Amino acid sequence: MIALYIAISLLITLSVFLIRNRKLIISLVVIFVLLQWILTCYEYLTLNSVQLYYFTPDAIGIILLAVLSVIASMSFLYSFIYLDSRNDSPRIISIYLSALILLIMAISCAYLANHVAIAWIFVEITTLSSSVLIYHRRTERSLEGSWKYIFICSVSVALIFMGILFLGMASQQAKAGDLFYSNLVLHAKSLDELWLKAAFLFIFTGYTAKLGLFPMYTAGIDAKDKAPSPASAVFSSALMNVGFIGVFRMYGIISKTNIHPWVNLVLIISALISLIIAAAYMLRVKSFKRMFAYSSVEHMGIAVVGLTMGSMGIFGSVLHVIFHSFTKAGLFYQYGSVNRVIKSKFINDAGEYFEKNTSGALVLLLGFFMVTAIPPSGMFISEYYIFRSLFEKGYLWLLIVFAVLITVIIWALGENIFRLLFYKPPFVRDNGEITKKVSVWESVPQFALMAGVMYLGVNPPGFLIELINQAVKGFS
Repeated sequence: MIALYIAISLLITLSVFLIRNRKLIISLVVIFVLLQWILTCYEYLTLNSVQLYYFTPDAIGIILLAVLSVIASMSFLYSFIYLDSRNDSPRIISIYLSALILLIMAISCAYLANHVAIAWIFVEITTLSSSVLIYHRRTERSLEGSWKYIFICSVSVALIFMGILFLGMASQQAKAGDLFYSNLVLHAKSLDELWLKAAFLFIFTGYTAKLGLFPMYTAGIDAKDKAPSPASAVFSSALMNVGFIGVFRMYGIISKTNIHPWVNLVLIISALISLIIAAAYMLRVKSFKRMFAYSSVEHMGIAVVGLTMGSMGIFGSVLHVIFHSFTKAGLFYQYGSVNRVIKSKFINDAGEYFEKNTSGALVLLLGFFMVTAIPPSGMFISEYYIFRSLFEKGYLWLLIVFAVLITVIIWALGENIFRLLFYKPPFVRDNGEITKKVSVWESVPQFALMAGVMYLGVNPPGFLIELINQAVKGFS
């Protein structure tokens, strides 16, 4: 199935790139979305089966693939709404949609790849396709953001490649065979610890560009700020999850070795610095998209700390990634409406959004409760598991530091969200454009995402719990 998926996806990507007929493009996009869902269902039904030699749909891959399929479907919907609000040429529209299709295809394959090098190839494809989306507006700032993203991610990809070489050295000395994740887990205890440490440092550092953690988090901040909001929704959820699954699988190998405590320390330091950065920048952030982007840095830091805290922490970490993906995607979709109403991305220009778009304002209000883990948010449950595991493992000092930093972030986020909803703007921005009223129906998918976060936190379905438990078992 994976071979057919890749072949058809590439064919659709090329067709959308070349075609200028709107109805035909919409038809091709619908076909791709159906193909994405067919892949997701098929991979779930054939869990842990080897496909095309290099791909194996394991539990964590299936979970993130399902999350991607939901977000991809909505991102295409909001992409057409976004494109209809602009006067872009058919050529630019075709480039945008073909890049989005290619990005989603590459993310899907990165989730399912069982080989370290194959996953690395698809990570590079996500960089190239994302840079096209960042440059969509064809402005100096979008060009700067695109080149900055390419540069930082190219460095990160080079670091991952170096890590793969070191991992190969560790595998060769242990005579462990090829660099399949499943194979490396089986031979983890025989891998040379020095080479394995070097491999983890390079691979983890490289993946932080996608994951959104220190030290290479800046690539994602600018990407989410410069790209159109439907693409930013994918960047802040599914693309960040590419970094998460890369670290998750490497950590699965490390957890079987004697360097496990050392790697835990590396992850905790990176996560702690990331939360400090997020808190500091949230206090001075000037645009809504950057605010949401720094919020993602915070939540990925929490998720990574969960990985180091045993079975309960890992369970909470996977849940947290799911809830964060849905919540942040919904907030970025709503930002598209905010930008059309207030005609500015800057916080100081915003105000009275509740009067101008009541349904959208309710999405933002609900999204604030979801992203700050206030009950009934599912993130309250996932953070409870992570912070409880911190307490039980004796990391009380870290728990206190996290609580202080998260409180600062909640305060800064709340101040800016409530400014947008209720404050009177300092002046009325009038650039001659007529503000179109945003349809209530545009907010319905966003409400569905927020409702999903609440429902999954309170009553997660049995198959989801089973998949997460399978993913957690890989560390025992």
